[in-house]
Amino acid sequence: MKWILSLGLAFSLSAFAQKDSDVVATVGNKKITLGEFNKKYKEVTSQVITNMPSRKVFLEDLIRYEMGLQEAKKRNLERDPMVQDRLNQELYKGLLEKELGQKVQENKVTEAEMKAYYAKNPQIRVSDILIEVKPGATEQQRAEAKKRATEILGEVLKSKRPFEELVRLYSDDLTTKNLGGDIGWQSRLTLIPSYYDAALRMKLNEVTSNLVETPFGYHIFKLTGKRSYEEATKREIRMAVFDEKRKVLFDEFFNKLKKQYPVNVNSKLVE
Repeated sequence: MKWILSLGLAFSLSAFAQKDSDVVATVGNKKITLGEFNKKYKEVTSQVITNMPSRKVFLEDLIRYEMGLQEAKKRNLERDPMVQDRLNQELYKGLLEKELGQKVQENKVTEAEMKAYYAKNPQIRVSDILIEVKPGATEQQRAEAKKRATEILGEVLKSKRPFEELVRLYSDDLTTKNLGGDIGWQSRLTLIPSYYDAALRMKLNEVTSNLVETPFGYHIFKLTGKRSYEEATKREIRMAVFDEKRKVLFDEFFNKLKKQYPVNVNSKLVE
């Protein structure tokens, strides 16, 4: 008799067992199943560290999401240019993630690669005199700034005074003027390429013999330091090498696509 009662109890409990196909909510013509709810709730909670929503709160959010989605479709918002542009952006990101995401994650940066990169791209330190050219300056204003910078360069190259004193005398950069022009340790990642390349060609404690032009104006500077690999910030080097390897993957992928989608460019229009 007892086993009959136990069997009956087990049967009654199984009748109430939750199944993935059970419907937890119906929104318009959309049925949200328990399986769908659990999957989305797991995705959200795996990404949230604090303020994790309860299952009931998340269900309400899911219902609102479904209502909003149906209303958007009712209004034909998929035809809206702004929505289409966002959709295109998501399609582009989705393609890159699908094709390159795993390959990028598997990219490993070795110590040898870091050392090879750093040999060509060391961290440097300079003291800088800036002859400023303000944004939106006219050609005449830029020419006047260059003339003044050329005159200052001549004075600097002839002067016997410490470079730091000359910075305080001539530089327009109020941030570094009272620091003798010191801009701290910098790298290829943090400096404008023309500026960094000019500094890289110099010897330690050498002053530029020519003006270096950047969007900020004209520069005269002195190379005051060059870090060894052992002293350098390894995290920054590792990231730089990682970015270079990632760029190779992207370049290879898009070079293959070019064979399917020929590209013609009139670069003169954007000069």
